Amino acid sequence: MALVHYDEGLTMREARALYFEVNRFGADGGYGDAWVDFKLGPLPVPFPNTRARVRAVRYHDLHHVLTGYDTNATGEFEIAAWELGAGCKGFVAAWQLNLGGLFAGLLSAPRRTVRAFFRGRRSESLYGRPFEDLLDREVGALRREMRVDERSSSGSGPAALDVLRLALASLAGLVVGVLGFAAVLVVAPIGIVNLALRRHRARSAAEAGA
Repeated sequence: MALVHYDEGLTMREARALYFEVNRFGADGGYGDAWVDFKLGPLPVPFPNTRARVRAVRYHDLHHVLTGYDTNATGEFEIAAWELGAGCKGFVAAWQLNLGGLFAGLLSAPRRTVRAFFRGRRSESLYGRPFEDLLDREVGALRREMRVDERSSSGSGPAALDVLRLALASLAGLVVGVLGFAAVLVVAPIGIVNLALRRHRARSAAEAGA
């Protein structure tokens, strides 16, 4: 999917509506859905859309708008690394999802993932801020406040402390990734059945409309 530019004069509410539309997330972003799909390649595996996940994803979606990271696999790995660098505060679901995303990103797109983490270290996340107030802010003003495009003040690369933070996050991501892989082995059959059912419903709908 092509990247979308969100004009700096838009409110976050307007930019988020465009983000939902472009990504086909529905008018409410899918926040009200009881289940969401976790993609194992082509396999859609449903899992509960918990209150903790929704609480974190509302901010996560705003971060997509502000940082410009895509919603494809690599973009999700990048924003996971960025959020870890910027900090997820008390949002446990965000820490869990992002650590797994960091681990996957280091395996599949290491340079982009590392770059996103260090970009996050120079930025601030929105986690913990009054959410409704954020929706009335303008995109450009909030980007500047969060310093999402701030360059490193040092020409010698990332600080040693930031490198240490990345190493610790990578170790934690490894643990989460191993546990996640074990869970994948358990839920993969569900995904196979789910995909078969969806294809059957699609064929039935096509035949009924013919």
